[in-house]
Amino acid sequence: MPAYVVLIREKTTDAAELANYATAARAARGDHQITPIAFYGAQQVLEGAAPEGVAILQFPSSEAARAWYDSPAYQEALKHRMAGAECRVILVDGL
Repeated sequence: MPAYVVLIREKTTDAAELANYATAARAARGDHQITPIAFYGAQQVLEGAAPEGVAILQFPSSEAARAWYDSPAYQEALKHRMAGAECRVILVDGL
C-alpha cells in the first residue's frame, strides 16, 4: 500500500540553512523510491492558516518512507531544515 510524506513549511527562519537542506535532501534520495506528487506549488487554502509551502512525496509503503526518513543521509539533511524553518511532517498511509 502506498504511503505519503506530507511536508508543511510554516515559516522560514534561515534561508541559507533551508538552501543547505534542499541540496542535502536531494542527495539523501539515494536509491529510495520517491515520487513527488506535489512540490511547493500554488495552493488554495480552504480552511485554516496558509503555510508557506507544501510538498507531498509518495513511497511504496510506510516502511519505505520510514527507511528514507530515518536514513543517516536524510537525518543529516534534516538538521538543516530544522535550523532553517518551522515545519510539520506527516506520514500517512494511502489506499
